Amino acid sequence: MPQVQITMLEGRTLEQKRRVAQRITEVLVEDAGASREAISISFVEVSKENYASSGVLVVDKKKNS
Repeated sequence: MPQVQITMLEGRTLEQKRRVAQRITEVLVEDAGASREAISISFVEVSKENYASSGVLVVDKKKNS
């Protein structure tokens, strides 16, 4: 029963998320032998104010670029 959680910055379209979910499902079915019905995928979207990389909030990285 694979459960995949994807955390990413908000802003992707519904269609983009559909494609990502479909492709990840296909990989798990084809390469891991998982049952399609057993796979669940959740998207966790965070704002630039709530996500940091290398100790710097993403919102601040845009300001310094």
